[in-house]
Amino acid sequence: MREATITRRTAETEITLYLNLDGTGKSEIDTGVGFLDHMLTLFASHGRLDLNVKCEGDTYVDDHHTVEDIGICLGQAFAAALGDKRGICRYGSIILPMDEALILTAADLSGRAYLGYDLTIPTEKVGTFDTELVKEFFLGFVRCAAITLHIRQMAGENSHHIIEGTFKSVARSLRAAVAIDRDFADEIPSTKGVLA
Repeated sequence: MREATITRRTAETEITLYLNLDGTGKSEIDTGVGFLDHMLTLFASHGRLDLNVKCEGDTYVDDHHTVEDIGICLGQAFAAALGDKRGICRYGSIILPMDEALILTAADLSGRAYLGYDLTIPTEKVGTFDTELVKEFFLGFVRCAAITLHIRQMAGENSHHIIEGTFKSVARSLRAAVAIDRDFADEIPSTKGVLA
């Protein structure tokens, strides 16, 4: 089973995160940031990943450390659960509608960290959540997962729909990328023979 547990303790956060790439979409999420809890629940469900996250963070300051550090832990868990990436499809992409919002995402589990981020979120907050933290979350994730991820907003004016569509779209792209290609289950999908 492709799974990993990550524990991260800093002066700002204490996080325990469990990820199973071959899950069914079950999740138990308690980050201390309600909007992020909702997004990670959607992420697990649409990615068909089992995901448990428990975080105690310095949210009395703001949500930045919590959001970024959970992105880091999720990326570390992806990297650990994928191992040498033998047999994976490697690539995944989708164009996902969320009411008036339309989000394109494409992922390559390349071993190279890159985030192409092209979202224009019209409000600074959704509820109490700072919308600028969406980019910080995915930066932490991409850097630690060592993947290439492109996120592009093709339409949309509702901040909540743009962000929710993004999390769903990324999850579905990753779901396709981590899937095992049965025709090449014993091969690493690279002419170099390694994805690192």
